[in-house]
Amino acid sequence: MPAFTPEADRVIDDAWESDRSAAARRVADAAMPTTDEEIWRYSRIGDLDLSRFVPAEVSTVVSDPAVVSSDAMDVVADVLGSNAPDIFADANLVHARPITLRVPAGRTIADPVVITHVIDEDGQALYPRVVLEVGADAEISVIERFITSEGRRANSLVVPMLQVRAGAAARVRYLGVNELGPDAWMIGHQQAVGERDSTTLLATVALGADYARMRTDARVVGPGANTRQVALYFATGTQMHDFRTLQDHAAPHTTSDLLFKGAVADTARSVYTGLIKIREQARGTTANQTNRNLTLSEGAWAESVPNLEIETNDVRCSHASTVGPVNEDQRYYLESRGIRPEVAERLVVLGFFDEVIEQLPASELTADLRRRVAVKLAEAELARAQDRGGDR
Repeated sequence: MPAFTPEADRVIDDAWESDRSAAARRVADAAMPTTDEEIWRYSRIGDLDLSRFVPAEVSTVVSDPAVVSSDAMDVVADVLGSNAPDIFADANLVHARPITLRVPAGRTIADPVVITHVIDEDGQALYPRVVLEVGADAEISVIERFITSEGRRANSLVVPMLQVRAGAAARVRYLGVNELGPDAWMIGHQQAVGERDSTTLLATVALGADYARMRTDARVVGPGANTRQVALYFATGTQMHDFRTLQDHAAPHTTSDLLFKGAVADTARSVYTGLIKIREQARGTTANQTNRNLTLSEGAWAESVPNLEIETNDVRCSHASTVGPVNEDQRYYLESRGIRPEVAERLVVLGFFDEVIEQLPASELTADLRRRVAVKLAEAELARAQDRGGDR
C-alpha cells in the first residue's frame, strides 16, 4: 500500500510523535479490509487501489481562525481512545494536521464556523481532521465542506476525521457537506462524546463523490445527554453512498434520535447500517432510529439494516427503515392538477428531503441544497429519458 507506508509519511516532529509512529507501524502491517468483514459488507472497498494516491496537504480555509487552537492531543485521547477503529483512521492519524476548535466554558460562538476543504488535484490522498472541544455550557455551530471546483473532477482519496467532545450542558451543531467531484472517493469517520445534559447534532449532506462512506459513532456518557444524527444523501449515475452509524448510550436517562433520508437513481447504490447500543448502566434511555430510501430507477439499489443491542430494562427504543419508489398517490395527486410527471416526481422528492433539511444547523444553505437536489433530479430524469429514447 504505497500511499500509507512509513516512507511516505512526513517527518514526525510534534507532540503526536509516539501516536503517529505507532499508527504508521499498524498501517504498514495491516491488510486492506474486505467485504467479508461485517463493517464493510455491501461496500465497494474492493475497488479501491491505494497505489494510485500519494499523501498531500489539503487546501483548507477556516472562516474564524480565532477559535482555532494548536493542541488536539487530549481530545483525541478522550474520544478516539487507545485504538484506532480501522486502517483509514490510523492513516489519518499518521498524516493529518488537525484543526482544533476550542470553546471555553460558558461562551457562545454566535456565527457558524465554516471550514472549507478544496480538493481539485488528481492522485492525492488527503487527511483532514477536525477536533471540537466545547466546554461546559458553551455553544458552537460548525459547517465542514468538501468541495471540488466547478469543471474539475479530481480523482482523489479523501479520508476525513471528526472528533467532538461536548462538555456538561454544551450545545454542539455540526454539518458536513460532501460536494466532491464525480471521480473522488471519501472514507470518513465521525466520533462524538457527550457529557451530562449536553446536546450534540451531527448532520451530513452527501451529494458528491463516486463512492462516499461515512461512519458515525455518537456516544453519550453523562446523564441527560442528548445526541441527534440526520443525513440527506442522493446518488445518481454510478455513485454509491455508504453510512454506518452507532448510537451508544453509556449513562442513564439519555436520548438519541437518528433520521437518515436518501434517494438513488440510474444505477446508483446506497447502504445504511445502524446500531442502537444501550449499555447496562443506561436505564431510562430513549433512542430512535429511522432510515427512509427512495429508489427512482429500476436499476437503482438501496440497502437498509437497522439494529438494536439492549443490555438493560426500563428503556424505550424504536427503529424503522423503508426502501421503495415514489408514492404513487402523491404523484397522482400532483399530476391530476396539471403538473407534468417529471416535475411531480421532483416535487415529491424535494418534499421527502424537507424533513431533514429543516433540521440542518445552517439555514442559509437551505435554498442552495434544494437547488442542488433539484439539479440532480433533473439530470437523472434526462438520463432516463435518453435511455427510453435509445430503447425505441
